[in-house]
Formats: sequence, C-alpha cells, structure tokens
Amino acid sequence: MTRNSGMDEPQATVRAAEIVREYGFPGVDKIHGVTHDGRHVWAATGAKLMAFDPMSGDPIDTLDVPCDAGTAFDGKYLYQIAEARIDKIDPATGKVVASIPAPGKGSDSGMAWAEGSLWVGNYRDRKIHQIDPATGAIKRSIESNRFVTGVTWVDGEMWHGTWEAEESDIRRIDPDSGAVFERLQMPKGVGVSGLESDGKDLFYAGGGPSGKVRAVKRPKRP
Repeated sequence: MTRNSGMDEPQATVRAAEIVREYGFPGVDKIHGVTHDGRHVWAATGAKLMAFDPMSGDPIDTLDVPCDAGTAFDGKYLYQIAEARIDKIDPATGKVVASIPAPGKGSDSGMAWAEGSLWVGNYRDRKIHQIDPATGAIKRSIESNRFVTGVTWVDGEMWHGTWEAEESDIRRIDPDSGAVFERLQMPKGVGVSGLESDGKDLFYAGGGPSGKVRAVKRPKRP
C-alpha cells in the first residue's frame, strides 16, 4: 500500500530549526545514519560505526562494519544499511548476526525502528518503507514530495529529514497519509543525512559530508 502526501502542504507549520549543539570528530569527514541507544549516539561514518557521548561529545566506541546509509537500534541490536543490504549487529561485539535485503536495493537512506518494524527511507524515490526486520519484506510505503534522508519516531510521531537542491528540513508527517504537519527548516547549506530522536526533546541529525552531527531542538507540544 502506498500513501501519497501530494505536493500541497497547506496545514504544515513551518519554523526555523533550532540547532543547539554541533559535534565534530577527528578524522571523520562523512556522517550517514544516526541512532540513539538510550545513552549514546551512534553515527555511521562509512567504514566504522562510531558511538559518542552526547554530553561530552567524546567518541567512546567504534565497530568496524560497512555503514554507508541509515542506522537504527531496536533496544538490543543495531541495524545498519550497507549498500543493498541491512545488517543486524550486536553492539557489544560488532558481530553481524543476520542480514536482509534493503528495500531500495542500494538507493536507501535513513532508517528507524518502531512498532516492531524497520522504517527505511528511499532517497530519490521519495518514499519511506515499513519493512519486516526478519525478512526485509515491504509491509507498506509512504510517499513524500522531497528526497527522503533520515527517519525517526518519537512519542508516536513520525519525522523524516529531507535534502534536495541544497535545502534540508526535518518534517513531522502523518504515518497513514503522508501529509506534512510541521517543518523545521535547516539553515541554508546545512544538510540532514541521518536522523534520530533521543526520545525526549532533541533530534540528532547527521550532516553528510560536513562530518558533523547536530542536535536540533524538538518543538514542544501545546
């Protein structure tokens, strides 16, 4: 099932994204996927998954695994897109315990874990696929009107990043219809690759070739 959001967003609230902190790391010039394990932020840097402390900004662990797109965490295992597959990784050992095909067959972008499923962005197809984490089978798809990058869920809300024509935003959408409720516009020239919530009041946004991760304030609900 594919849900189409259409091109019009008359109901969307638009505001400037509030970036509260930037993280940079020696020797890191790319950030792809980003996830949060409840204490640490994990960032996919291409050849290594790196965990860092969001309070100090210090790297605390690395796993030698290919990681060129989205990253997710299910409470026990990391999931990492590597070209046309998704690897399930034990974060304690770095061992890949299972692999499934990625729905975009290599054009995948962000990824999140929610409701027992993986939610995978397909960049140029402008879609988010809900897939079975055991088989990779697509359960349903949601269409966007922008190139999709990171994907995250928080408090029952679905958010995803966009990056197109040197413009990026973080948007809250209806997971059933794909309609856009809210957009946080990033400063010009600041892109969003991976995206993850800390489960509270922050998003962590990968910055692609800037090599940075940015903490963005999540708007409070009335």
